[in-house]
Amino acid sequence: MAAQPDTVPLATFRAMRAEDLDEVSRVELLAYPFPWTWGIFRDCMNAGYECWVLVRAQAIVGYGVLSVAAGEAHILNLCIAPGAQGGGLGRRLLARLVDLARWHRAERVFLEVRPSNDKAIALYDSAGFNEIGRRPNYYPAKRGREDALVMAMELLGN
Repeated sequence: MAAQPDTVPLATFRAMRAEDLDEVSRVELLAYPFPWTWGIFRDCMNAGYECWVLVRAQAIVGYGVLSVAAGEAHILNLCIAPGAQGGGLGRRLLARLVDLARWHRAERVFLEVRPSNDKAIALYDSAGFNEIGRRPNYYPAKRGREDALVMAMELLGN
């Protein structure tokens, strides 16, 4: 039996543009019960943060937002559209954000994640992030608030 060619189009990275904000916001609404607003994404772009999209077949399937200052980087948002999850795109996007942090000469990268987000925690852990603390009552939740796990990766010597 002949092997079938890979028919899944390659996803490519590019900088987020103002005209992407409607589609990015749509993906955010599908992915999270407490999503960022369109205005938050716009403000991140206007602040000069590293805002990137992952595009496949002319559709945005993921995006990430990274801030860098004073030798530290902070992954503010990393999302893969629910229908595109499970194929390694989150790992590719995370690697791109870490590479951008290195390019900016950051010494470490931080992020927060919900303790209930087992898949994201497993991804971050496998990529070399370590839990360094908690932020109590950080995230809105259906029944009040949820803590955030604070994770970090050292980039010195990498």
